[in-house]
Amino acid sequence: MTRTAMLPALQVATRASAGAVIALLIAQWLHLQFPLYAMIAAVIVTDLSPVRTRQLALPRLAGTVLGAAIGGLAVVLLGTGALAMGVAVLIAIFVAQVTRLSEAAKLAGYVCGLVVLEHAADPWAYALFRFVETVLGIGIAVAISVVPKLIAVEHAKGA
Repeated sequence: MTRTAMLPALQVATRASAGAVIALLIAQWLHLQFPLYAMIAAVIVTDLSPVRTRQLALPRLAGTVLGAAIGGLAVVLLGTGALAMGVAVLIAIFVAQVTRLSEAAKLAGYVCGLVVLEHAADPWAYALFRFVETVLGIGIAVAISVVPKLIAVEHAKGA
């Protein structure tokens, strides 16, 4: 692999790694229930293109809301367990797709699945915390995406 081909991979890996660390540290500082989910969200939403990370931030926030809401509702209507989680994830991804949130569909399914499987005693409180942690991760990924690249790929092509 040439140096030029490795730069984009290094850039996205660096942004995702920095976002993961920052999101985790902030979530721990805020004493959130599960800082792990802030870290996961920061990694999941970091795209190769920083512009794309920013463009998809709002749809991904909407997908997070959708997943949390469907997950909470699924626990109330279907209970918990593998089958309930499977049905809920199917619904969350389907609704995201048909409401033109296809770029957020997997995030909606992920958040929904977490709520159904790990709802604790109060699915709505659990959904709210997963929403907050995921929003933190998305926010950090967006913040990292505005940091200028230290090495521009276009300049490296001539090197």
